[in-house]
Amino acid sequence: MKEPDVNFIPIIENIKADILQTRNKVLLDANKELITMYFRIGKIIDENAKYGNNFINELSKQLKIEFPESDGYSPRNLARMRKFYVTYGDLSNLPMALAKLPWSFNCLLIDKVKEIDKRIWYAEKCMENGWSFVVLDHQIDLELYERQADPTKKLTNYDSRLPSPQSELSRDIIKDPYIFELAGLKERIVEKDIEKTMLEQIKTVLLELGKGFSFVGNQYRISTPDSDYLIDLLFYHLELRCYVVVELKNVDFKPDFIGQLQFYITAVDETLKKEQDNPTIGLLLCKGKDKYSVEWSLKSTTAPIGVASYEIRNYLPTEEELNRYLK
Repeated sequence: MKEPDVNFIPIIENIKADILQTRNKVLLDANKELITMYFRIGKIIDENAKYGNNFINELSKQLKIEFPESDGYSPRNLARMRKFYVTYGDLSNLPMALAKLPWSFNCLLIDKVKEIDKRIWYAEKCMENGWSFVVLDHQIDLELYERQADPTKKLTNYDSRLPSPQSELSRDIIKDPYIFELAGLKERIVEKDIEKTMLEQIKTVLLELGKGFSFVGNQYRISTPDSDYLIDLLFYHLELRCYVVVELKNVDFKPDFIGQLQFYITAVDETLKKEQDNPTIGLLLCKGKDKYSVEWSLKSTTAPIGVASYEIRNYLPTEEELNRYLK
């Protein structure tokens, strides 16, 4: 049989990409129009709803009669439209990141996040990571902004040990503290128990580490002709394009931890790192730390290392929550 003259694979891939982009644009435009309409309704409600005149309930009743197929005109949702209008006052005051989010996400952010800069940050993280409503709600409860957004709270030497922009990107992924939600751990635990549970619930760990982390292995063996060394947790970061060595300590920070982590970083660079990879970075997780001890220790090492504390909570997100975030 004669082979076809046309290579259909790239053509089909281009068409599929076009369909997906168009579909996303249609959804985005529809969302924008819906939010704009809700803003206009909120303005009308604010101008007419007075104490005791039952305007919202009457409006809800009439709209439900006129549009019985729609469930968006309950008294509660109409009250949200009013709050949405009052919050921003003018559509030009609505930041682009928030305008792209679904209505329920905007309502959640208005209810739970008072500062506009913080609200925008969560909105951008939603778009960047594809968070579901449930994941956004949970990240706000876990105070992700306070743990990740402020660079002055992060103890790293990335700025002086890594080239730009890897230094800024590496610093941006750090949180402090990390909160690992690991169900089933008892009160008296050792590092091996934590690590074992992390592996059993690796999706939860990846959720907390953030977008881009890909799990390589635990107790990862690095060998010389005469010795073997075991790295607690090894990851590859798909956006930073580098290996990330994670050492877990169930005690407070000690300066000699830095020397051990520096050795592992060098070992990974010597044995695993390819020419196209960026320099390997280290992340040391401790139960607690003294700021000055960490800063002095980081100044004495040539390896790029970040140090953060961590907490363990006995909670496990549902499979649906995890899959929506990690897909």
